[in-house]
Amino acid sequence: QVQLVESGGGLVQAGGSLRLSCAASGRTFSNYAMGWFRQAPGKEREFVAAISRSGGSTNYADSVKGRFTISRDNAKNTVYLQMNSLKPEDAAVYYCAARSGSYAATTAPEYAYWGQGTQVTVSS
Repeated sequence: QVQLVESGGGLVQAGGSLRLSCAASGRTFSNYAMGWFRQAPGKEREFVAAISRSGGSTNYADSVKGRFTISRDNAKNTVYLQMNSLKPEDAAVYYCAARSGSYAATTAPEYAYWGQGTQVTVSS
């Protein structure tokens, strides 16, 4: 089992920045590729970003490319999502997810472990 705890969400004005963190415990963190997903009210959960277990490969949703950056620190068992130039449409609950293996997968069913989520609110 892998336990994931997100933090760093909050209220920010449009154009602002936030950095989300996801702390993992329970298994060897570097064995897992990690992803960030989000879900806004009334919408399906959608892929945001993913990173391979080494950190050498990343994938992003088109809607966040150039604004968001995913990174990880395997020594700290933590994955980050730096979000810049935030827009009102980025408001959602953001979830961290883990999958065994190297590939930075982009679909939710490929991830076995999920955190509880952290709320991001963007005011216009």
